[in-house]
Amino acid sequence: MSMFSIFDVSASAVSAQSQRLNVVASNLANADTVAGPDGQAYKARQGTFQTVMMGTPGAPEASAGVRVSNVSESEALGRRVHAPDHPAADAEGYVTYSNVNPVEEMVNMISASRSYQNNIEVMNTARSLLMKTLQLGQV
Repeated sequence: MSMFSIFDVSASAVSAQSQRLNVVASNLANADTVAGPDGQAYKARQGTFQTVMMGTPGAPEASAGVRVSNVSESEALGRRVHAPDHPAADAEGYVTYSNVNPVEEMVNMISASRSYQNNIEVMNTARSLLMKTLQLGQV
């Protein structure tokens, strides 16, 4: 693997973590919602990562990156609260809120943020090493 492919691998990871952060932000923004545009409570979403071969497939210098292959909705039931005076209450007086767990989403956000930062640091280190290599050639 060449030094330049490190940038491709890290860039794919940064892009995937950015998409993950967007999903987490959407989940957190809708954590206490009652009904979405379709009249149903918001369902938490989760991205699925997939390995992607980069460069020429089968070549010895080929490397693997990552991408978000799909974003799926959780099938867990939403939290039900008895509030008969609420406008969104059902016939039994219960309001169904989204199934988003804010604590889990905060953990996901911290994990995605750290992964994003680490991949930026990999790119900065690779850039620094390449600059040092070029400086050696100037002597």
